Amino acid sequence: MPITKGAIKTHRSSQKKRVYNVRRKVAMHDVVKELRTLITSGDLATAEQKLPNAYKAIDKAAKRGIIKDNTASRKKSRLMAAIKRAKTTA
Repeated sequence: MPITKGAIKTHRSSQKKRVYNVRRKVAMHDVVKELRTLITSGDLATAEQKLPNAYKAIDKAAKRGIIKDNTASRKKSRLMAAIKRAKTTA
């Protein structure tokens, strides 16, 4: 536990920030997972419609520093590649 006043305040604020960060990360994970299930089920039209939502969630997570910029780029690239791959096989 923190001992000094400054450390106590910092700890309290980091706990508040953690709630928002976890919420944003879970939201990103849920959107990406939903998109992946749409791709594997073969519903590519819906997957393409949901792609901007996934991009938005990933970009917001990267903007807040929850994930790194290169990780965000990699996630977006792999989602698009998965859709393209599914289109060619379908």
